[in-house]
Amino acid sequence: MIFTASRRAVLSASLAIPALAYAPILRAAQSDLSQLSDMTGAAKPITSAERLERIARAQALMEANDIAAVVIEPGASLTYFTGVEWGRSERVTGAVLPREGEPLIVTPFFEEPSVRETLDIPAQLRVWQEDESPLALIADWLHERDLASGLLGIEETARFFVADGLVARLPQMRTVSADPVVRTLRMHKSASEIALMQLATDVTMAAYRWTWPRVEAGMTGAQISALMSGATRALGGTPQFSLALVGEASAYPHGSRQVHSIADGEVLLMDCGCAVHGYESDVSRTFSYGSVRADVARVWETAARGQGIVFDEAQIGRPAGRVDDAVRAFYDSMGYGPGYTLPGLSHRTGHGIGMDGHEPINLVRGEETPLAPGMCFSNEPGIYLPGRFGVRLEDCIYMTESGPNWFSQPAASIENPI
Repeated sequence: MIFTASRRAVLSASLAIPALAYAPILRAAQSDLSQLSDMTGAAKPITSAERLERIARAQALMEANDIAAVVIEPGASLTYFTGVEWGRSERVTGAVLPREGEPLIVTPFFEEPSVRETLDIPAQLRVWQEDESPLALIADWLHERDLASGLLGIEETARFFVADGLVARLPQMRTVSADPVVRTLRMHKSASEIALMQLATDVTMAAYRWTWPRVEAGMTGAQISALMSGATRALGGTPQFSLALVGEASAYPHGSRQVHSIADGEVLLMDCGCAVHGYESDVSRTFSYGSVRADVARVWETAARGQGIVFDEAQIGRPAGRVDDAVRAFYDSMGYGPGYTLPGLSHRTGHGIGMDGHEPINLVRGEETPLAPGMCFSNEPGIYLPGRFGVRLEDCIYMTESGPNWFSQPAASIENPI
């Protein structure tokens, strides 16, 4: 195997300080990591032309929904329309999309040079000083544009104090959800967005192929996660999460605080994703280390059949919730559930993915939004047996005019999961 007994001792010592568990494992694997090369050099980021097209489509939707302007704080939606990559603090930086004309960008005076570094579209940029209100600046701008009456759309992640402060300064406006504009656009990916998500998925799968042969008895989830994250970086992806759940921890979808170690016949559930130019992947694999127990193999095969049902049911025009209903009915017939109860599938069958790891559309009971071209979502009908183990096989799908396509091919078998 890859790691010697002396190296394994280093790994065991790192357990006393969980925060430092990554460093020893990566040092031990450094020579192998150096053989990996960046897969993302030819990746094409989203162009300013595409962002302008998004704004034009947003403005058409604003007109259709009688929304005068949309307010967006930092996060994926701000980057989606403007290219600006920024974090949130009490000092407001954000954008206002008007029903027509160029957007407004507001930011503190001393942050303007940094904000301009990622601004990718023509926009009016106004700054505010520390003794001034950015919300008053936005209100004044809307008045200047004759947009200070009617409906003001608020992007779904914007903070209350921003919306509340604007309402106080714009008495003739009423705030509404900007979902009919922002969510509608972001839910349907373009070919360039899908290409970046495909590349992110390719990186994740390559990292899996590098990591799994290097897993050894005695390793913990944190140490396996370190290997996966190291490989992902070396391959050119930006790791978003590298979850490695060993043994009983795999029975809980997001793990346990208890430390479990790999041993013969033990389950390892990994859930990993990265980003390439802001677009994410999400792939889960469930392994059996060494020998394969019969009970694990049965559950694994059932979950694989569940994935196939999801793919077959995910057809254009079908309400997203019906896909969840179909796989849950199958699991119920196999003795799991009923519904969302355990043992069985306790979470939604799938979630949307794009610039955020979780975004609409969701495959969950009661979701009536019909599936349409450009929608991207995970297919992960896991099965969890509390106190024992869990199996999750997750591959993402993108919808085309003719139906679903895989970003990553599903696992062939528990013996050959990647």
